[in-house]
Amino acid sequence: MSEGRFRVPPPRNEPPLPHRPGSPERLALEERLGRLAAEDAEIPLVIGGRELRTGRLAEVRAPHRHAQRLARWHQAGPAEVEAAVAAAAAARPGWAALPFHQRAAIFLRAAELLAGGWRATLDAATMLGQSKTIDQAELDAACEVADFWRFNCAFAERILDEQPLSPPGAWNRVEYRPLEGFVLAITPFNFTSIAANLPTAPALLGNTVIWKPASTAVLSGWWLLKLLEAAGLPPGVVNFVPGPGPAVGDAALASPDLAGLHFTGSTEVFRGMWQAIARNLPRYRGYPRIVGETGGKDFVFAHPSADLDALSTALCRGAFEYQGQKCSAASRAYVPASAWPALRERLLADVAAFRAGDPVADPEVSMGAVIDRPAFARIRAYVELARGAADAAILAGGGCDDGAGFFVEPTVVQVTDPRHRLMQEEIFGPLLSVFVYPDAAEDEALRLCATTSPYGLTGAIFARDRGAVERLTGALADAAGNFYVNDKPTGAVVGQQPFGGARASGTNDKAGAPWNLVRWVSPRAIKETLAPPTRIAYPHHARGG
Repeated sequence: MSEGRFRVPPPRNEPPLPHRPGSPERLALEERLGRLAAEDAEIPLVIGGRELRTGRLAEVRAPHRHAQRLARWHQAGPAEVEAAVAAAAAARPGWAALPFHQRAAIFLRAAELLAGGWRATLDAATMLGQSKTIDQAELDAACEVADFWRFNCAFAERILDEQPLSPPGAWNRVEYRPLEGFVLAITPFNFTSIAANLPTAPALLGNTVIWKPASTAVLSGWWLLKLLEAAGLPPGVVNFVPGPGPAVGDAALASPDLAGLHFTGSTEVFRGMWQAIARNLPRYRGYPRIVGETGGKDFVFAHPSADLDALSTALCRGAFEYQGQKCSAASRAYVPASAWPALRERLLADVAAFRAGDPVADPEVSMGAVIDRPAFARIRAYVELARGAADAAILAGGGCDDGAGFFVEPTVVQVTDPRHRLMQEEIFGPLLSVFVYPDAAEDEALRLCATTSPYGLTGAIFARDRGAVERLTGALADAAGNFYVNDKPTGAVVGQQPFGGARASGTNDKAGAPWNLVRWVSPRAIKETLAPPTRIAYPHHARGG
């Protein structure tokens, strides 16, 4: 076998295509939207590279047009999870033995395929199944997916390069083994890029994976899997097992072969899975790695010196892009009383221009529909809470219509109680709550911002006064794992802003950085003595041994 010291190509961020009317990328996207919308595909499980149909069918429907069925998909249960565990175990030796540069080549190729001919497919599947606008789908399903695959290869190479010192007479080295068992990847509906990263980050390091995509994102998940297969991913490395959460999750967590959990979803579900792992500890071969990114109640804190035009734009984009269904979405704002009258006027004008609708039929809309009926009902309940509360007032929006799709208007609520439920609880929808604080009570407002919510994912401050930037940044040090100065709290870019939070928001293992990847290896330290001693005695002994 020939050898060499191979280096992965320097990573680069995939630039978004503008999709102007009549452009080649816009025409390709429109053609793919039409085809995928008409297919009504039947999506199987894929275990060990083989398609499996259980006959237990569920449906994918367009959130913005819920009468439109996009696909039917087969649901996994405990028996299929058991088969996936066996397939992952069978694939592990060959995959782990494959040199790193050969594994990396698969994901680098997948990134290039996505940047080219597969781009329209992933964008279209995300727009149809998850109701994203063109720009939101492009940034997510094309750019960020490609970014994860490129940058993860470079980050993994950096980890492999980390080696210990070797004094004279010895050669010390560390090898980075995959975990002993399989990794369970559970991915959410809101980002196709997260669905791509959670199973493939562990796989890049030699692990085999059981992947349960969100039931409301099976369509884009299916096309991600087909793209990986086209890039050369071997059978059994990533096993595609959609199904009800308890049926798949409970069976996987009960397996003695569980080596890791890579999760993005709700705080409640993550805590329940962590508790299940704790109960099952005696049956596992080792202690499973647990990596999770969960909820957020993300803030924007404004100082009197804030640029109000920039602040309004950030609040509107941060709160309402992708219907507020981002764990990083701006959900609560703290505004000084001196700035509020001017900001209120600008913000309400911006919100009025932020239009909801069918992003496929009308590419000019600013946002689509929320993901499904349970989400619609939950968000509407918060809107009604605001409508009926004496300490809250709806300033804009508040309309909810599920006649054709699950549409919720971008909604701004002003609260007078800084610890109102609307300021504490994750809503995961297009509702922004604003608390106006007295300028003289800034310290108390900062304390409220830092302590009102149990989450600690993202946050932003707006100030032109540099002393204020320093002061606010320090006061909110523990309140957010991703912190933005004069920018919205959404839109982290792989390789630029490693993403993750603490408190009730997760383990802060930072997707899009080496810190996440290092969780998926089990290092082995090796000491080789080049000239081993042949006598028992040490030099300080009076007599030789």
